[in-house]
Amino acid sequence: MLGSENRKTFIDEWLASWTGNQPEKLMTYYAEDAYYQDPARPQGLRGHGEMLPYFRKLLAVNPNWVWRAVELIPTSKGFTLKWKATIPVGDRTVEEHGLDIVEIDNDLITRNEVYFDRANLMAAAQSPK
Repeated sequence: MLGSENRKTFIDEWLASWTGNQPEKLMTYYAEDAYYQDPARPQGLRGHGEMLPYFRKLLAVNPNWVWRAVELIPTSKGFTLKWKATIPVGDRTVEEHGLDIVEIDNDLITRNEVYFDRANLMAAAQSPK
């Protein structure tokens, strides 16, 4: 299990890997058989074979979004992370707040559940510019 200082470094680097359209780099934080779930994939994805194609599409559409840690809550298997995301949508910027439930084994994410309300993001994406 990651110690508190290593956990902070891990989180900072992991969040940074969500920006810049580098899905292969992002995958290095996940175990080969990891489980990933977010509001767009509520049924979840299992393993690199399902996650990497999804991350490729997701990051290609959002290369400039930025994720920042707001509050870290350690758990016995990893952490819960409250975050703030700044997401460019056309000529606008949407700020979202949410949380991730993350489980880690051998310094790799084995489970990552992402929760946030997508209503503002979807409205910005669908509204005329």
